[in-house]
Amino acid sequence: MRRTLSLLAGLALAMSLTGTAFGAVGAHSAHRVCDRPAAGQAACEAWLSDRVTPNATPSGFGPSDLRSAYNLTTSTTAGAGQTIAIVDAYDDPTAFADVNVYRAQFGIAALASCTPSTIKGSTTACFAKSNQSGGTSYPRINGGWAQEISLDLDMASAVCPKCNVLLVEASSASLTNLGKAVNTAVSLGANAVSNSYGGSESSSETSSESTYYNHPGVAITASSGDGGYGVEFPAASRYVTAVGGTSLAKASNSRGWSETAWSGAGSGCSGYVTKPSWQADSGCARRTVADVSAVADPNTGVAVYDSTSYQGSKGWLVFGGTSVASPIIGSIYALAGNASSLTYASSIYSHTSSLYDVSGGSNGSCGGTYLCTAVAGYDGPTGLGTPNGTGAF
Repeated sequence: MRRTLSLLAGLALAMSLTGTAFGAVGAHSAHRVCDRPAAGQAACEAWLSDRVTPNATPSGFGPSDLRSAYNLTTSTTAGAGQTIAIVDAYDDPTAFADVNVYRAQFGIAALASCTPSTIKGSTTACFAKSNQSGGTSYPRINGGWAQEISLDLDMASAVCPKCNVLLVEASSASLTNLGKAVNTAVSLGANAVSNSYGGSESSSETSSESTYYNHPGVAITASSGDGGYGVEFPAASRYVTAVGGTSLAKASNSRGWSETAWSGAGSGCSGYVTKPSWQADSGCARRTVADVSAVADPNTGVAVYDSTSYQGSKGWLVFGGTSVASPIIGSIYALAGNASSLTYASSIYSHTSSLYDVSGGSNGSCGGTYLCTAVAGYDGPTGLGTPNGTGAF
């Protein structure tokens, strides 16, 4: 039976989609950079922190913090020859220059320039940009999505500095065009594809997931959403790794970090998509979101550089949202280099020892169940936990 959102969760989702800060991120502490989507459309899942004034120096977590928090390799060769694709809508004209500013700031070698046709298998980390058809005639500029693009490219650089990075820009924020961009990313040789966007579920998504997201041997990640408890598409697809969100903080424990569920992360039980065989939770008869998670709280956000001014914000910014988490997980798949042998998200469920279990925190009202409350073991907001190295990927 299809789950009905509580009034509170529905109100939180509506407020988040209009760009209004709500309790999930702290009153007026952050705002969404993409407009509320109409039916059949998607919104990017990036939240820009209002607590940090854009300036000439970075704030927020940087590459060394993320690698430390998730026990990621500092090997100089890991990820070489792998391609992480970033799929977003509209054009970011400064994407290549901006990602290399980020890399220079944190001591990461610059990405070389390559073309969509030559990026596959390149052993020199390079950057290519394509439209949704694989060409180089780009869509119109959109400042909010440009900030999303910069966020995604910077997270890919932070996690997998040796990876090739392919940016595929959809002509619009329609789920159809974004899905076509995913197909193009795969056809151009991406080993992993990150999707930091989502829209409302609909009865047509069972067809859409097969048309656009069913790519065996390629790791497809999707943000779980930023409206609190509730499910979005394409995170609901059984063919993607649905990525939830956490609040990340330094700690005096043996790991050096602690995490709880971020109250803005999406989660829940899909209204339409069949449950994949590797999911065994008993509170949802269909696909449960999420599978895994990473930092997403804008109050514990990440440093990002973007020079395409939007609403007066450019330079060094601090972002959160499950838009942070999706490219982190996508890039870990690329870093591990195992995507060709994986069956969608199933590996995560058979390698829980390579994850940090996250308990504590909630993202809404669901009768106190695991679908909206982070508990020991599997739960909706954080999935099976956050990466502890690449073993689960």
